[in-house]
Amino acid sequence: MSTHGFHRRPCAVAALLALAAAGTTLAVGTASAADVAVAAASAGCGKAPTLQTGTHTIQSGGKSRSFILRVPANYNSDNQYRLIFAFHWRGGTAAEVNSGGTSGTAWSYYGQQEQSNNSAILVAPQGLGNGWSNSNGEDVTFVDDMIRRLDEGLCVDPTQRFATGFSWGGGMSYALACARPTVFRAVAVIAGAQISGCSGGSQPIAYFGLHGIGDTVLTISQGRALRDTFVRNNGCAAQNPPEPASGSRTHTATTYSGCRAGYPVRWAAFDNGHMPGPVDGTYAESGVTTWTKGEIWKFFAQFQTTPPSPTTPAPSTPGQTTPPPGGAGCSASVSVNSWTGGFVATVRVTAGSAGTSGWSVDMALPAGAGVTNTWSASAGGATGTVRFTNVDYNGRLGAGQVTEFGFQGTGAGAGMTPTCIGR
Repeated sequence: MSTHGFHRRPCAVAALLALAAAGTTLAVGTASAADVAVAAASAGCGKAPTLQTGTHTIQSGGKSRSFILRVPANYNSDNQYRLIFAFHWRGGTAAEVNSGGTSGTAWSYYGQQEQSNNSAILVAPQGLGNGWSNSNGEDVTFVDDMIRRLDEGLCVDPTQRFATGFSWGGGMSYALACARPTVFRAVAVIAGAQISGCSGGSQPIAYFGLHGIGDTVLTISQGRALRDTFVRNNGCAAQNPPEPASGSRTHTATTYSGCRAGYPVRWAAFDNGHMPGPVDGTYAESGVTTWTKGEIWKFFAQFQTTPPSPTTPAPSTPGQTTPPPGGAGCSASVSVNSWTGGFVATVRVTAGSAGTSGWSVDMALPAGAGVTNTWSASAGGATGTVRFTNVDYNGRLGAGQVTEFGFQGTGAGAGMTPTCIGR
């Protein structure tokens, strides 16, 4: 067992290679009542919870299926929580995902227990035969049935459901992106391939792919193919994102440009093999020090409560009804998703009629609030009035073009007013 607790069984590798080589499309699940995510709170909100941390068993498709649930320690039924599904690898178990293996809590749920810090409900489903073949869509149906049970028993934000997984668990996350794009807000696929099927696969969903350039089990070309499905679906500009050189022991991460507002695609390639927890500067892996868990959490945490309509064009497209601010300046707006003791803020920057070569946003934080994580911008401080400045890929905006950045904070985030400075 390696530092994150992942077994590498020869029969498991052979099974994965056979499935991937065949390009199997086993999932043929049909649409269900879970397909339409509405903004209303789940049925479990405002009530005493009927589900607790631990192992639960339900009937799905005539079979007994189980999952391990982790409810936030400070659970409050009046708060709507994110819901994160973490799928195990071939030959792995829900128990290993829950425990974090030899890396412990730091790697529990691929590090999302640590990263979410009691702001998310976490689920580790158990696959049939310790895999996710998804025959006739039965594993997608299992997810539908879990969602129904979780929505009844806990307070879940129906617009904030996420899925991640490694290897075959990544393939299952991809299958959900294809089959349930309006149920899940985003997926993060680690070293995956199309081995759990893709029923549908024509609608947009926020997508993050992570893959090792030296992966000999599920090759990086297979991971690129999954990514490119949602580059197309999300309307992103086609590109060949940079990847690290062999021997560099580093990773590179790219956010695609031109995607529909609210449907980003991000790609991270790393100089290592078939693993979920690479560490820069070494060919070892560790659930304690890996960069992947933080990147996945930042990708998930950036989203607002209400997702955009898939048919709504990006604000930069012709025909917009709201004119851009005049001159060389810019404007900014902020939306906040809060829970007890913390919040995530999404800031939208709109360029003026002259465009920008760069921008900054000054944000006066409420007393007692502090910035803990920032993405798609750099933060000049953590408390008081914090100046956020563009990063290299999102500073230059055409007239009326829009970009977004976000940050996570402690304390209360209500009442913040952003001031945008263009240059």
